[in-house]
Amino acid sequence: MRKAGALVWRVHQRVRELVRPGVTTAELNACAEELIAEAAATPLFKGVRSKDARFPFPAALCISVNDQVVHGIPGARRLNEGDVVSIDCGVRLNGYCGDAAYTWPAGSISAANGRLLSVTSQALQLAIAQIRPGRMWSEVARAIQHFVEANKMSVVREFVGHGIGREMHEDPKVPNFDDRKQRKHDFRLMPGMTLAVEPMVNLGGHAVQFGDGDRWTVVTKDGRAAAHFEHTVAVTETGADVLTDGRE
Repeated sequence: MRKAGALVWRVHQRVRELVRPGVTTAELNACAEELIAEAAATPLFKGVRSKDARFPFPAALCISVNDQVVHGIPGARRLNEGDVVSIDCGVRLNGYCGDAAYTWPAGSISAANGRLLSVTSQALQLAIAQIRPGRMWSEVARAIQHFVEANKMSVVREFVGHGIGREMHEDPKVPNFDDRKQRKHDFRLMPGMTLAVEPMVNLGGHAVQFGDGDRWTVVTKDGRAAAHFEHTVAVTETGADVLTDGRE
């Protein structure tokens, strides 16, 4: 899984270099597809079907811009100065999966959006620091939610992290918030678990909706910006080991 994670990291580093005003989201995806093919890996997202969507997901990357939260489809859209660009990449290499997401600025962004990116990234790092064997996931989720809401932002409820291994989506579900409903599915962190931990944070309210007719792209209901950061993380005897940080 670390080898798959290292490939995901390399894709992100290369795509990050291309994020700037004027580039199309299709160009970013083409770069990722080339790198994944060169590594003899397969993109996890391409061809995935959803009960809500009208067609399988057509790209290697999910690229979600500004008020788009997740599952944005790459295409002819050109980035503008001030955009915030969430990029999610997953691959399967030699039978094992890696999955990570980052949100990057296109040029100079507003102070509010800069804070959004900072808070969301810090929320992920906070979660990783809180992971240790024997702890209930709800404790980690509660810490994420408290941190985000203390910064006057909102955690998305409808989309959560997940177990990951030989398949992209495995049990358990890994929420970024804590409530009674989620507590029914709480789980204890144990050595050997591998989780995709992925806070999705909105600058405004937490409500989201489908943004267009394809029923893939999810947007904030209030039209304010969103950010998304994710790592694939292994639970060890002593804490957490990030598998998508570039180490081979």
